[in-house]
Amino acid sequence: MRRRVLLLAGAALAAPAPLHAQAPGFGIPVGQDDRTAPGFRRDALLRWGDRVLGDAPAWDPDNPDPEASALQFGWDARVCGVLASPRAADGVARAVLAVAHPSVDAVMAWPGAADRPVVALAMQGASLVNLEQQRGRWIAVDGGFQSRRLGGSTLCRLSGPAAGEGGGVLGLLGPSGGCVTPWGSLLLAEGEAEPWLRRLAAAEPRFGDGAGFGWVAELDPLDPQSVPTKRTALGRMAHGDAAAATGGAGQAVVYLCDRRAGGMLYRFVSAGAGTAADALDEGTLFVAQVAGAALRWLPLPEGAGTARDPAAAGRAAGGTPMDMPSGLGLDPRQARLLVACRGGAGSPLGHVLEIRPAGGDHAAPEAASALLFAAGDPAGPGRYGGSGLAPGSAFPERPDCVAIDARGRAWIGTALAGEIRAQAAGIFAVPLEGPQRGVPAAVYGAPRGATIGGLALPPEGGMLLAGVRHPGAGPGQSFARPGTRWPQFQPGIPPRSTLIGLGPG
Repeated sequence: MRRRVLLLAGAALAAPAPLHAQAPGFGIPVGQDDRTAPGFRRDALLRWGDRVLGDAPAWDPDNPDPEASALQFGWDARVCGVLASPRAADGVARAVLAVAHPSVDAVMAWPGAADRPVVALAMQGASLVNLEQQRGRWIAVDGGFQSRRLGGSTLCRLSGPAAGEGGGVLGLLGPSGGCVTPWGSLLLAEGEAEPWLRRLAAAEPRFGDGAGFGWVAELDPLDPQSVPTKRTALGRMAHGDAAAATGGAGQAVVYLCDRRAGGMLYRFVSAGAGTAADALDEGTLFVAQVAGAALRWLPLPEGAGTARDPAAAGRAAGGTPMDMPSGLGLDPRQARLLVACRGGAGSPLGHVLEIRPAGGDHAAPEAASALLFAAGDPAGPGRYGGSGLAPGSAFPERPDCVAIDARGRAWIGTALAGEIRAQAAGIFAVPLEGPQRGVPAAVYGAPRGATIGGLALPPEGGMLLAGVRHPGAGPGQSFARPGTRWPQFQPGIPPRSTLIGLGPG
């Protein structure tokens, strides 16, 4: 069985954590290549078109084929999570990595400007990739046991209040985020369904009925035969991300955000124990109401109406609109949630909120809310805690994704959506405690046109997985004339969304 070297050497993982070191003065200029701060190493792990399943053909970007694309790593990439596998008799550490493929830009994905909806449908979805550690190194297993592609032809179940008579729906459509749950499942949150439905309806008549899309799907990532179940009790919305925790009484708690302008933050709390197979089918959906430093969770009416349109129910209940909430990250050490907002009318360049549930219980009716930082130039709207940014340091703009490691550091990824600004999109390390609390240090700068898509920490820690999305995209750019040909820089080879590993180097 062929394998690809994936992560960092075990010695590097076990070394003292240089990821904690600040990088004052490290800028992120816009360029065709990516950059890492001194002391960091970047590995390119999986790229658009790389094989996910063992029988996938070689990537041929000039002749896109839906059958081949359905077996390959998708055009877009947003990391959702990593789940450790049980140790086998050989003692080898293994895990399953989940990456969502939310979008396909026709102008950048293939020659010519004409859309190819059937090919786009095959390029989107999600990839589950086997990881294992061998001789002190993590690798991706080519064609591993749990490796699979989920997409437009994946059979899913519908369950919960808006499932009607139940049954199935064909297709996982535009997942934009997700997480691994404390009870061992994987959640994949479909994004706004309507743009995909309009795009596909003429080529695939089954997408004329959109009732089966826009939900959160749950599956067992360790079982390659697991059928994704779309849990309608969690609500249909333009999901940005999901994060799962356990309540004080053992309930399943799922945080959700609607990433549209004015979208709200939601929380689902199961009626029974989170370990039950159908825990996410019965419970209460809440919307967040934020007033200064206080957050209250307002219950929404139960039933199919709320499930199908939680935004309307949230507005009626008094939920607080936010500036494009896009990323959610839970602290593994304590009850704390970070919310990355890309920005809008209230904060043009975005901000990150810190939410601490009352009594350390994720199911509590109230929480404390605080601003971790307001993104942007400190000379303008940007505001940071502690001693502030060192002169010459880069600063975040439009935070989009977030993860928290076991040392209490937040990792923030920014997304400029192809917009060319003074600095590139990047990854920032942000202490959550001490005098440097809320002060970001840039550790990685993405290539021109790219954004950071999701962040996750593998089971062994010491490094970070991230998606670098749609490099080379932007106004006036195309498949033939991209802003960069990263990561290969070969004539005729288009830029490729890439899963990277960032660690001490």
